[in-house]
Amino acid sequence: MSPLEPFGTRLRHAMDERGPLCVGIDPHASLLSAWGLNDDIAGLERFTRTVVEALAGTVAVFKPQSAFFERFGSRGVAVLEKAVEELRAAGALVVMDAKRGDIGSTMAAYAETFLHKDSPLFSDALTVSPYLGYGSLKPAVDLARENGAGLFVLALTSNPEGAEVQHAVREDGRTVGATILGHLAAENAGAAPLGSFGAVVGATLGDLSSYDLAVNGPLLAPGIGAQGATPADLPGVFGAAVRNVVPSVSRGVLRNGPDVGGLRDSAARFADEIRAAVEAA
Repeated sequence: MSPLEPFGTRLRHAMDERGPLCVGIDPHASLLSAWGLNDDIAGLERFTRTVVEALAGTVAVFKPQSAFFERFGSRGVAVLEKAVEELRAAGALVVMDAKRGDIGSTMAAYAETFLHKDSPLFSDALTVSPYLGYGSLKPAVDLARENGAGLFVLALTSNPEGAEVQHAVREDGRTVGATILGHLAAENAGAAPLGSFGAVVGATLGDLSSYDLAVNGPLLAPGIGAQGATPADLPGVFGAAVRNVVPSVSRGVLRNGPDVGGLRDSAARFADEIRAAVEAA
């Protein structure tokens, strides 16, 4: 596929071929320790290399958490750059979990870091925050379109603190979260088989039938595994939009390392359970 083919198209193909699973790469200190690794650059490199070698050829999507690499400075970012390159070379898609959000030239610079095809951190998609106003994301939207990339916009997150903003009701009677979803539906109008501009919607939120999740784009759904949600919960949370869900599992898979076989078996099991739940919906 051409690198400029829209992210939504590439994502649909990847999930159909490899299974609807996103594995988060979150090398936080406690997980490094659980793997018997030191919380230093050598531990970070070993952890990341093991995940990439074990799963890059079979999992559809990976979501590196940028903060856990940035905390080691430039050497940590170099590890992240190499992981992004190797994951994409193996045919996987990379969603950079950086949750960037700003205005004007600063937002444009963030976009160039992760969404410009010539950047060493070029990713297939980027998580972004719309809470300086959805319009502040325009530089990222424009550059994503230009480079065949996508965005996942924070809309209905699973952290308890998110509700005070996302469930707040505007003067027009819609919640802030619903407003974000409406913007995304507009971005994806007419796209097929799937738009490139998605929402982050927590899999732990329960019944979301009061929200219109039919944005014709992907719904990145953290919370499967260690946070308590299960693949069987997905149809009840996402309803008719469940086929467009990209369920993200981090600790549920990573806690099975550093054994390569354990990582592969866990990822395959989650992918199979998610596919079965979606097909049964």
